Amino acid sequence: MPQAIEIVNKGHHPLPSYATLMSAGMDLRAYLPEGPFTLNPGERKLVPTGLHIALPQGFEAQVRPRSGLAYKKGVSVLNAPGTIDADYRGDIGVILINHSDAPFEVTDGERVAQLVIARYETASWKEVEALSETDRGQGGFGSTGVK
Repeated sequence: MPQAIEIVNKGHHPLPSYATLMSAGMDLRAYLPEGPFTLNPGERKLVPTGLHIALPQGFEAQVRPRSGLAYKKGVSVLNAPGTIDADYRGDIGVILINHSDAPFEVTDGERVAQLVIARYETASWKEVEALSETDRGQGGFGSTGVK
């Protein structure tokens, strides 16, 4: 059974929903009561959605890019994934960036990102003098090979 999450819709668009039975994300729409705006090449702006949620403890909402918008228009979510914590009650904002060389008009109701709900675990630190050894050790970026 899906997790029930409280939501307030201060906009006029339908609530986010899954496009298919096995979709992980739900589309977020821009809520622009003052009208559209242009996102110029290299520019970033915060786009409101009009949505406010109350996630249960142990859950987060991740704001992620829409693949079609990124591929077709070069527009993406800047801090992907953006995390919405369970204790946040403000508007779900989407930080869009235009990576293309052409202006992009953001209109009211435009699907600008997707929202994924995920469980998470909290951790506590246990400070030690040394860590256990592994085959990889301190090998970092690219250390496991190219192929």
